[in-house]
Amino acid sequence: MSGFDLIKRLFRHKSVAFSLIVILVVVAAALMASWIAPYDPNKQFYDGLTMEGAPLPPNSRFLLGTDLLGRDLLSRLIYGAQTSLIIGIAANGIAILIGTLVGVTAGFVRGWVGNLLMRLTDLMMAFPALLLAIALAAILEPSLWIVALVIAMVNWVQVARVIYSETIAIASREFIAVERTLGASTLRILFSHLLPHLLPTIMVWATLGISTTVLLEATLSFLGVGVQPPTPSWGNIIFESQTYFTSAFWLVLFPGVLIVLLSLSFNLVGDALRDELDPSLKGRD
Repeated sequence: MSGFDLIKRLFRHKSVAFSLIVILVVVAAALMASWIAPYDPNKQFYDGLTMEGAPLPPNSRFLLGTDLLGRDLLSRLIYGAQTSLIIGIAANGIAILIGTLVGVTAGFVRGWVGNLLMRLTDLMMAFPALLLAIALAAILEPSLWIVALVIAMVNWVQVARVIYSETIAIASREFIAVERTLGASTLRILFSHLLPHLLPTIMVWATLGISTTVLLEATLSFLGVGVQPPTPSWGNIIFESQTYFTSAFWLVLFPGVLIVLLSLSFNLVGDALRDELDPSLKGRD
């Protein structure tokens, strides 16, 4: 199945088509933030607060209102999309790379090397991901790339476990045994036969993992150990605005909706991608 055919089949599902449109809009907004954002996201407007010093509600000048410092919320949300996508793609990419390397090595080499790698994976899985991420983020100085690295360090274990199981199943099949009998090198078996069969699984996890990464980044930023102000992220916008939850609800509502919408979109696309690439999983949770 070509990439174009796969996209056409995905667009047949209304929910998936809507999810893809949401993802494309967010990606486009992030890439063109400096052109489409109405204002500098860190600019504090002297008329951006009420006479009592409270944030302004949505109006004709500030379409989504202002935050507690008189900054334009729409501009901060647009630039916050950059943060979420950079961390989502970078952290998930690193997690996929580490998880695939560990899983393939453990499942293909086996022996003491495989046992050692999988016991390490089990050890990492024994720690709650959120608590481990908070601990690592607190030890290291929080920044955009440190947060991405921290999230990758807690997310690779699930990928490794799945890839490990898939690798064992594929490596035990007859065509791998035939290749070995014919004298094929380990690298040839890995790159010509094993990895192509693992590619659908990797693609699905690469899609689903972005959803988890976006949520985890928002959680860390909300707890104050993620991306630090004044760099805007959807999580730290909610963190900064939590004291205005009742009086300026839009400061929490808009970034919260974006986080849920983007995460749900990646989940729906990932599920549909899984069903298309492996029809035997269709309808299974």
